[in-house]
Amino acid sequence: MKNGLFHLKPNVIIGPLVDRWYAWTHLISPATAAMNVVGRHLKIMNSYIKAPQIHAAAVKNPKMLGGPFMDYNGKRVAEVKQLRDETLIRQADAIEFAKAVVELDQLLKSIAKGYSLEALYDQVPEVLRGYVELVYDLNNNPSFRVFESLLYKSRFYAEASQSIALWITDNDQRPFCLSTPQLDDENVLHLPIPFHHAGIDALSKMKREAGAIDEVAALLGVADKDRALFDTFFTEQEHPAYRKYTGNKARMRYFGHACILIETRDVSILVDPLVSYYGYESSVEHFSDIDLPDVIDYVLITHNHQDHIVLETLLPLRHKIRNLIVPATNSGALQDPSLKLVFKQMGFKNVVEIDEMEDIRFENCVITGLPFTGEHSDLNIRAKACYHIAIEEFTFLFVADSRVMEPKLYEHVQQVIGDVDVLFLGMECDGAPLSWLYGPLLTEEITRDNDQSRRLAGCDFERGMHLINIFHPKEAYVYAMGQEPWLEFISSIKYTDESNPIVQSNMLVAACAERNIITERLFGEKELLYDYEQQTVLT
Repeated sequence: MKNGLFHLKPNVIIGPLVDRWYAWTHLISPATAAMNVVGRHLKIMNSYIKAPQIHAAAVKNPKMLGGPFMDYNGKRVAEVKQLRDETLIRQADAIEFAKAVVELDQLLKSIAKGYSLEALYDQVPEVLRGYVELVYDLNNNPSFRVFESLLYKSRFYAEASQSIALWITDNDQRPFCLSTPQLDDENVLHLPIPFHHAGIDALSKMKREAGAIDEVAALLGVADKDRALFDTFFTEQEHPAYRKYTGNKARMRYFGHACILIETRDVSILVDPLVSYYGYESSVEHFSDIDLPDVIDYVLITHNHQDHIVLETLLPLRHKIRNLIVPATNSGALQDPSLKLVFKQMGFKNVVEIDEMEDIRFENCVITGLPFTGEHSDLNIRAKACYHIAIEEFTFLFVADSRVMEPKLYEHVQQVIGDVDVLFLGMECDGAPLSWLYGPLLTEEITRDNDQSRRLAGCDFERGMHLINIFHPKEAYVYAMGQEPWLEFISSIKYTDESNPIVQSNMLVAACAERNIITERLFGEKELLYDYEQQTVLT
């Protein structure tokens, strides 16, 4: 027992897990979670159990970064086997669901030939009946959609598999998140609580507001045997207070990757939160969670990839977020789960969907959702949006990882929103193949040639210059490159000066400089003050 008031140490990680695997949105939505359990987790665990030394060698090979290889140096096989066996029991419903999806897909491909699908409902696997609708596209290609909201109310939503891991970090080194589960560690406390648990908010608040350790321990259900470790996560030392922006202008702060904070005196807007921790040494100067406002009015999510929706960042911020803006979708397609449903299930309030060319207006600021093309391996995915933010007459355009497949699209957009003052674009122009992220959702093997041709790729120089030529920005910043060291466990990216994305982005920066456009490839931290009345950069 500790008396008095304490703060949570600034470098304590509050890590969400699903069956000990790093939690991301595809492990929340029941349909995608089932496919990932079977198509990713069980495959990796079985492979490691069979040949751990192959995994140990692969993770040391830079060319294998981000591959399906577990990073335990060929050891702890018995623990992996135990996790596999427990997963087979806990996720029995999900495994049954995933097998039924493959069976249904094969049924439709073999029988549905353009005639009415009504008679096929009797042949839908029993486990899926009432949870799917059979459909054709306009070219008579058969498919199905899931009633996702019903699945959250069914036995297929495995909330009991959710947990929180707490530990203190002192560096940026972590295994790649999609291929290595988090096994027991004497310095890590695992709490078997769901993501919507109120104790997560209470714990997170203690980074800014001192609280009683006994109270938060009781709320989280910390066992007596774990109290000694739990108590080490707290300090009597008060953290630096956040200094709210009170100027008459706008302030932009870059936190790394695609995370941008825009503040005026009246409103704060945070785009794609991925925030590093305060209180440990890093090789790169950067803003951290200590540099975020006590209240975040709007969080904007651009798309449903694990480096843009980082639950490890978002869950501890949940108590600060007034409105969470997500791209709209209700497609029911496996590859396109509803972000609104995901976040509401996780306990977020005021989750608002925004559609293409739709506005959200307040005070002197307008947020507009814009079309986002490419970077999704040509899959039909609607849960993606670029954002235009107008503060008075001063404008920001966040293109995220959108790849300009057809310049005419953004010419049409420009006719509606006009030119912009500041442009942010991602230029990871090579990108991983389709199967790297979406492989578990595929019901048939894809050929290597097809897989390699369909990339998770952003703009190259040519496509990036389309945006420059169309929107005529005064400033253009390349971001979302995944190079910051605290990003490696999510992005698995290590570029050199010869890497194509670096070469391509260097070309764009040089071309912009020749036109007297303020330009930079962002890295680490960046702060700028804008006078939106004069439309000038002050720092």
